[in-house]
Formats: sequence, structure tokens, C-alpha cells
Amino acid sequence: MICVQPPVSLELQQPPLGQRVMVWLAAARSIFKNYQLVLALAFAIEEVNKNSDLLHNLTLGFDVYDVQFSGWTMYKNPFIWLFGKYNIPNYSCMRDNRFIAVLTGPLGMTSDQIGTLLGLYRFPQLTFGSFVHALSDHHKFPALYQMAPKDTSIATAIVSLLLHFSWSWVGLLNLQDENDLWVLAELKEEMAKNRVCVAYELVISNKSISYIGKAMAGYNEANKSSNVLIIHGNNDSLIILIMGIEQLLIKGKVCIMNAHWEFTLKRRYFMLGSLHVPLIFSHHHADVSGFTDFIKAANPSKYPEDIFLARMWFHFFNCSDAESDCVTWDNCPHDASLDWLPGHVFDMNMSGHSYNIYNAVYAVAQALHEKFLHQVEVQTMENRKGTVPFHAQLLHVLRNIQFYNPVGEQVILDEKRKLEPEYDIMNIWNFPEGLQLEVKIGKFSPYAFHGNQLSLSEDMLEWAIGSTETPHSVCSESCGSGFRKSPQEGKAACCFDCIPCPKNEIANDTDMGQCVRCADHQYANTKRNQCLRRDASFLAFGDPLGIALACMALCFSVFTAAVLGMFVKHQDTAIVKANNRTLSYILLISLIFCFLCSLLFIGRPNTATCILQQITFGVLFTVAVSTVLAKTVTVVLAFKATSPGRMMRWLLVSGAPNLIIPICTLIQVTLCGLWLGTSPPFVDTDAHSEHGHIIILCNKGSLTAFYCVLGYLGSLALASFTVAFLARNLPDTFNEAKFLTFSMLVFCSVWVTFLPVYHSAKGKVMVAVEAFSILASGAGLLGCIFVPKCYILLMQNRNTLHGFRDKSHSRIN
Repeated sequence: MICVQPPVSLELQQPPLGQRVMVWLAAARSIFKNYQLVLALAFAIEEVNKNSDLLHNLTLGFDVYDVQFSGWTMYKNPFIWLFGKYNIPNYSCMRDNRFIAVLTGPLGMTSDQIGTLLGLYRFPQLTFGSFVHALSDHHKFPALYQMAPKDTSIATAIVSLLLHFSWSWVGLLNLQDENDLWVLAELKEEMAKNRVCVAYELVISNKSISYIGKAMAGYNEANKSSNVLIIHGNNDSLIILIMGIEQLLIKGKVCIMNAHWEFTLKRRYFMLGSLHVPLIFSHHHADVSGFTDFIKAANPSKYPEDIFLARMWFHFFNCSDAESDCVTWDNCPHDASLDWLPGHVFDMNMSGHSYNIYNAVYAVAQALHEKFLHQVEVQTMENRKGTVPFHAQLLHVLRNIQFYNPVGEQVILDEKRKLEPEYDIMNIWNFPEGLQLEVKIGKFSPYAFHGNQLSLSEDMLEWAIGSTETPHSVCSESCGSGFRKSPQEGKAACCFDCIPCPKNEIANDTDMGQCVRCADHQYANTKRNQCLRRDASFLAFGDPLGIALACMALCFSVFTAAVLGMFVKHQDTAIVKANNRTLSYILLISLIFCFLCSLLFIGRPNTATCILQQITFGVLFTVAVSTVLAKTVTVVLAFKATSPGRMMRWLLVSGAPNLIIPICTLIQVTLCGLWLGTSPPFVDTDAHSEHGHIIILCNKGSLTAFYCVLGYLGSLALASFTVAFLARNLPDTFNEAKFLTFSMLVFCSVWVTFLPVYHSAKGKVMVAVEAFSILASGAGLLGCIFVPKCYILLMQNRNTLHGFRDKSHSRIN
């Protein structure tokens, strides 16, 4: 606050007054730091008085009063000023004076206490300190207006800075001040929205020295948790706190401070050699031209009535006589100026509070100007009985005042219509130690597009001495691609473990909460951060396994055709006739197609091949196995027909066993028809059997129907095996029951083995197992039944009844 030592009325030299209008300023006790506020007030009033477009017949002046923070003394000067030294409030009219407005600040306590009194008399009060939420209550303070902008964007600005540096684990240090509660609430909400966690919060009372003990109690938690500390609260209280506990709490930390740290305190503190990195948000305002020159020109000779300025000259420039303590200006350096003083003693740049005073003076001047433009009656200024006091009329004008100040920025007193403030981000350069240079390193503008609101020059930022790297402040390091976050039980959301993504799932960004499963036609790479397209895979003719199976199928088909040709060529021989050549032809033809049907399992599947695979396999093998059953029954009937019994002879002569083939086949066709009618096979894909491949194969559709077809085929094979096994010991050389028994044994063994192997196989191997089982079972039938006969056919001397008889006689002899 503006400081005058001790309570005194200050009056800078003013130009001749036509009608004098004065601005009263309430100030608080300090030494030198707030004198810039007095000079800012004088500068603004002189600038207004020189402006020919404002207040044509009036000039402004001011008095500075000190406010002491103890009981009656706080109200003493305001009472004297309002009512006169010996008048009693509410019992006498206000003394005749020309004061029309009051400027109070910068502490909210000053504005609050004095505002209660001024509000009773509707006396315009403009505060130039930081925006205080409680002072915006116009029911309690009907005559008070705050010049400072409301910090509606400070929470967004701070969180934007945290996100820029990826600081997600921060501490909070604030005072138990009701004015700051709404800012902290917004800050916490904005942090939670952007997944920034509060590592710890130190809420300290500023009413007693006990807050230092409370702060020290949080020492362990503060130093182990976070490298970033957000400090928000009253300036004077916090500066004492920080200077007292810096070694414990904030040594080496990045401290983000709110916009209201007083420039002189700030500089004096950092001159001592701060041990942390400060990033300070201050309200942005345009440079006021002429202000620095005005300060340089200010000296006791120019303002002889300003005893405070004289005290500064006496204190800093050694103006006393060597033989006495009298101040003689002749002993002062003639070119002495306030810009000679160190920056931590007096700052030449206009502070935020000084800029608010500058705008407050112009607001009063604009209101006066507008009032006189509307030809207000002059007698109201004379405070005649029965008229409304001039200051109350001025208050009405101030409510709606809106103008552009000389630097081009808009000034609005109505809180609801005020624009959101922009912020400058300041960094203190203290290297080499004692430099105390305040440098603007960035800016936050709420009016920019989202994502471009914060602009920083990181190369200008001075981190801790000896460090060039940006500090880290996270509870857990970010989970890279290929990992997902797993929250740690009982801890904040920013504390987590990194878990690798499961198979075929990816995380292609940092700190992903869940892994994303790749589509069926894609697969996850080894790093689990990208889905790659699967290559289509199937049992192709070009694969080694496909080539082997195709060659086997063709070779067996050709060999079976050769056997058929041999049987046709030797159809009149005894061996062919004795084994029922018609059934042999049917069996050989069905085996040819059985071998060829395995080719349907090779190549890219489609709907037609998927249906033909199972139906053709089921029907052809039913024909083959039922033919074997018919041959077995024929053998049994042939030997039974030699003994008496017309029925057996009739069955053999009529060819009844041959009916087994169409009947059994018709049953299988019926089962296949039901299969196709309910749930036919279809083209399917398998994305799990081979890494990086999507296997195209045929889905059986109804597994029940598939196993019914396979089971029926197995039952036929078992029946054939049983009948052949029972007839294996029947006499005669032409008995082929033994060969039929072995063929069915091989057939059944192949398909019994097929079932577990088929279920354990995956992908195209499963298709190969089925195709191989078809070839193996067909080869078993062909080899066990026809290879012995081919051997006999090739041995011409044994392919006759005489040759067999000679063999029989030789065995008897």
C-alpha cells in the first residue's frame, strides 16, 4: 500500500485551480516500496490536467492519508476528512470540501474497513489493489468499485503452464483467506479436468506465528512428493512465510506464484539469493509512455511540499551537512534521480497497482467530464440543502463508465462487463547471484484459440543454478507406447504402474488407460504400439504342404485308375470274377473320386468349395465303405450258399447285397441334406493360430451335423470290419475276407486317430490333417484290398483256376 511516514497530508504542487476537485487516497504503513503508487497518482493527475479534452474548467488534486491497522486509528483520518475534526457523525452536515472520490488500497483490508464507512454516504470509492471477491458485494459496498480485473483465467493459465511442461504432480501452498477460496476451487477443478494431481496441500493460517510450525510439519511430505509448488495468497503474509521456511519447503523447487506479488518485496527477496525457480503470473498491461521520465524528473526541488520525497533524498543521497544533521539541498548531487536506486529499492517500471491507480484517476476524470457535459447544475457542487450531493451523483455516472485510456486499453468499472485479463509470465534471473532481473518469458491470453493461449520462450527461462534441463514433476513416469496405466490402489490418479498390453492389443500413445484391440484383419507388432495388416493365409497349392498333398492325391488317383484299368483288362480272369467285379469297379471308381476330393481342401476357400468339401467327402466315402460292406456280405453268403438253404442261395443269386450301397448312400445323402438345410459350411477366418496371418478356412457350420456324418461313416466301417473279421477263416483261396478285415482296420485306425489330432491342430494344419486322413484311409482301402489282387493278376500262371488248384495240391502233398 502507499506508505507515508507517519500520518501526514501530502500535496504535490498543482497548477492554478479554477475549481478544485481532489481525489483522496487511503494508504498504509510501509517504508519505500509503495512510493511509486504516489508518483503514479501524481503522474495521472498531471496528465489529466494537461489534457485539453477533459475537464475544461477544472483541475484535479489529491491528498494522501495513512491508515493504521488498529481500532479507532483506522477510521480516524476518514472521520476527520468526512466530518471535520470536531463534528459528530449523523448530527452535522459534511464539511464543505471539494473531495469527490476516494482511492483505497492496495490491501483488501483497507478497502473493506473504509468501504463500510464510505458506503453509508454513497461516497465513490475506487480500490486499486488486487481483486477481492468479498468487495464485489454491492449490497455491502454500494459505492465501491475495483479497478483490478477479476482473475477469471488464472486457473486456466496456471494449468496451461503445468501441461506445457508435463507437470502432473504439484503441491499447493496457500493461506486461509476467504478471498482466495474461489480461486483455489477453480484451480483444483481445472487440474482435475486435465489430470493434474495435488501431491499435497498446505493451508496455513496467517493470523498467528503458528503457521510456520504447521508449514514445517509438512516438510517430509513436501520434499518427497513434488518438484513444483503453486503459491497463492496474500503477498505480505506469504513473503514472510517463504523467507522463513524456504530452506525446508521450497529449496530447489519450481514455484508458480499468483499475479499479486508486490514488485519491491519480490525484488528485495530475490536479492537475498533465492533457492528456487520462480514463475510469476502478473496482469498484462500496456506501457504508459512518459511515466519513467516523470519519475526521473521527480525531486525535492520540483515538489518542495512532498516531505516523503525529501526523506528519500536524505536517506539515499546523503544530503546532510557534514557538521550538522540539517538537510541542505546544495550537498545533494545535482543530477540525482530515483533511477539511481537499485531495482529492489525502487522500480522504475509501472507496477500493476500503479496502473490501476492510473486508470482510477482517468475513471474519475471521465465521470466528471461526462457529468459536466450533461450540464449538471452548479449548485449541487455547493451542497445546498435539499439537493443531492455531487459525489452521490458522480457515483451514478461511475456505474456505467466505459472508456479507453491513453494507452488504448478499455477500462470498465462494472465487474460483470469487465474483460478477462491477460497474464505476463515473469521469471527472476538471479545468476550471477544478486542480478534480480525480472524477465518476461511468456504470455497467456484467454482470447487466443484453444491450444495457442500460452506462449513461452523457454530459452529465456533460468532454471536452478547449474541446471539446464526442465525439471520433472510426476508421481509416476509416463507409460510409453505398448503399455497401459494401472492405478495404484489408495493413491491419486497420477500414481500408476505401467502394464504391457496383452496379445493382439496396442497402446499407440502415452499414458493410455486401456489398450486397444486390433481388428480381426490386423495384428499387433512386437512393441504393441501398432496394428499391422495380416497377410491372408490358407492351404495353397504353392505351399510345401499343399504341394505334397496334391501330389499324393493325384498319384493315388492315377494308381487307382491303373488298377481299375487292370481289372477291366482282366475282367474274365478267375480272380476278378471271384471277387465280384461289379463291386470292385464301384469301389475303385469311388476311391478315385475320394482321392480327388482331397484337392477341394487345397486352395483359397470359397462358399462352393466349403460345401463340396464335406458333402463330397461324406457321400463318396459312404459309397466306398458300403461297397466294402457289400463285398463282405457277398463273401459270407457265397460260403453259406454251399450248405443247404434256399434263402441264402436266393440272396446270393438275386444280388441282394448290392442294395446295401444305394440304401447306405441314401441315408448319408439325407444327413448331408439336413446339414445343408440347417447350418451349412461357410468361409471363415482364423486370426489367432498364426502370428501376423489371418487364415482363411471353411467353418463346418453345424458341428453336430459334421459328427453325425462322420459317425455314420464310422458305423458303416465298423460293421464292415465286424463282418469281415467273422468271415476271415472261411476256406478257399478266393476268400478276400482277410483283406477286407485289414482294410477296415486301417480305415478305422486312421479316422480314430484323426479326431484328437484334428482338435489339437489349428489353422491350415487342421485342414491338412483332414485332407491327409482322406488320402490315408483311401490308400488303406486301395492297398489292403487291391494290391494283393494286382500281384496275382501280374503273375499270369496263377491267374487261373488250374494254377490255384496246383497250389492247393502242392500244399496237401
